[in-house]
Amino acid sequence: MAEAGRDDELSSKQKSSFFSRSFTMQQPKAVVDHHPSLERAGSIRKLYSSIESFKGKVLKLRNFFDSPKPPPVPPAAAIAAAAADIFHLQAQSQLQSQLLSRLKPTRSLGSSFSSNSSIRLPGTGDRIVVYFTSLHGIRRTYEDCYAVRTIFRGFRVWVDERDVSMDLAYKKELQSVLGEKRVSLPQVFIGGTYVGGADAIRQMYETGELAKILERFPKKAPGFVCEGCGDERFVPCTNCDGSRKVFDEDEGVLERCLECNENGLMRCPECGS
Repeated sequence: MAEAGRDDELSSKQKSSFFSRSFTMQQPKAVVDHHPSLERAGSIRKLYSSIESFKGKVLKLRNFFDSPKPPPVPPAAAIAAAAADIFHLQAQSQLQSQLLSRLKPTRSLGSSFSSNSSIRLPGTGDRIVVYFTSLHGIRRTYEDCYAVRTIFRGFRVWVDERDVSMDLAYKKELQSVLGEKRVSLPQVFIGGTYVGGADAIRQMYETGELAKILERFPKKAPGFVCEGCGDERFVPCTNCDGSRKVFDEDEGVLERCLECNENGLMRCPECGS
């Protein structure tokens, strides 16, 4: 009996062990609460976030305690270029001041300009006379003469242009009128009255005073050019053909032509009278 009871107890234990093993094998994997790989990924994210937070704090402390960097020192080439620019500006300013100092104040002529000057050119009360030179010997003088002639041609008024380089008599005439041996060019007379040089004409032109004065003078047709001389005001002498010599039949010798100047030229009979 005792042996039979032990056999029953042993068989019941084996059954319980069998069923418990079966239950364990059939238990689903979802019952497991914590997976090792998930726990590892979460710990890595936490570690990375803590590192980033630590970096941000370190950067803030560094920006707070670091002193500002000094400005970069410019290279020698940049310093030289800046010095050259400063020197150029100073030179330009000095040149402008010198040019302004050369400009002499021009008297206001207006409608009664004939009484404002004691210097008059006889026989020219009905015209504009400009003494100038066509030679390029002195650049400043040539540029001033060209500028004055261009201003008057812009108004299309008839101008008696007297080139002292083409006829020495004009130079002597101007010196006698102004009472000076050395006379700068150009020199302008309007209606027989002395006006001045290039600076005076430029100032009158810029203020509009010159346009008012020239209203009473006759104007040329647009594009007019003298057919006799081509606006050069001189032609070869018709008496000696520019040779400055004529033959005297009575005396049988060559004599100096009295009709032309030292260059064998004479005033154009069409536009130079």
